[in-house]
Amino acid sequence: MKKIPLRQCIGCGEMKSKKEMLRVLKTADGQICLDATGKKNGRGAYLCLQKECLRKARRNKGLERSFKMSIPEEVYDALDKEFEEIESK
Repeated sequence: MKKIPLRQCIGCGEMKSKKEMLRVLKTADGQICLDATGKKNGRGAYLCLQKECLRKARRNKGLERSFKMSIPEEVYDALDKEFEEIESK
């Protein structure tokens, strides 16, 4: 039997399979974006496919802890817009 990799949501803390989650990526130059493919290079943190988890991660500073850096509000706003684009597909 093949092992299914589990990841923890930085918003709600639930453990789910990688395919059920969305990856937030910090690139080598410090840029933060969503990685829908899950294959781009960089440090990753995972979110459930629910907008509420992004709100929780924003409130409890989940991204700051995962990436060990302060995240400006503009980045959260950009992630929110990207999240809406992915949900609308």
